[in-house]
Amino acid sequence: MSKANGTGVTKLFEDAHAEGILSPAGLQTLTVVDLGAQIQAGLGIHVDDVQASEVVLVTVMPDDSGSIAHSGHTKTVCDGHNLVLDALLASQQKDGVLFHTRYLNGHVLNPFRPLEDVVRMHSKNYSADLGTPLYDQAVVLLGTVLAKAQEFSGNGVPVRTVTLLITDGADAGSQKARAKDVAALVKDLHRVENHIVAAMGIDDGVTDFRRVFQEMGISDRWILTPGQSAQEIRAAFQVFSQSAVRVSQGAASFSRTALGGFGA
Repeated sequence: MSKANGTGVTKLFEDAHAEGILSPAGLQTLTVVDLGAQIQAGLGIHVDDVQASEVVLVTVMPDDSGSIAHSGHTKTVCDGHNLVLDALLASQQKDGVLFHTRYLNGHVLNPFRPLEDVVRMHSKNYSADLGTPLYDQAVVLLGTVLAKAQEFSGNGVPVRTVTLLITDGADAGSQKARAKDVAALVKDLHRVENHIVAAMGIDDGVTDFRRVFQEMGISDRWILTPGQSAQEIRAAFQVFSQSAVRVSQGAASFSRTALGGFGA
């Protein structure tokens, strides 16, 4: 990655801070470690190449840790991701939606791109055999969402975002970030009132996912805790997909959805 790209990401965060979008804590979380290359990898399509008058950014972070495969959930997670994509493709506002897929261990399957260009998840591009650096990668993911939103708003394009983090275990292996660092970013995104951050904890029999996600700043109304069956996991993806579609239907629909959470 060229230095210019990294500098560009930093500039987006500095602009967000200057505009009161990013708090000092949020800015420090994103800049104390150089995340520019990782964030740049997800930014995708250039703002000038998007013709929509307003844009919705939908982001999904599928867990690719070994426990997903061990539990037999590999195909279910692929199906769930693709179900969200299909729901958005069927929506009337699909032309204004950009989609981003970054796996929990950092692989970018889809930088932000139009729905018709999104690569579906399948066994050839998704292998669940890594760890669970939940906090580190949540910071990268939310930083990417914030940077892309800042690109659009800085060019006068209204933008709304909805993001889903997926894990079947608590953090294991994060080197740089802690739960409070993620919470600082989530708090900043919520304060702007055009972002939704949601999370899905697939039951592993031991983890209190509501506590894990609440420590990361995620509102209880935006937490899904499906059981271990494929049917329950697919149903949770379906619930998220319905919320993502509602978010795409305009500012008023977004406000109702944001307030109501998954129960809206």
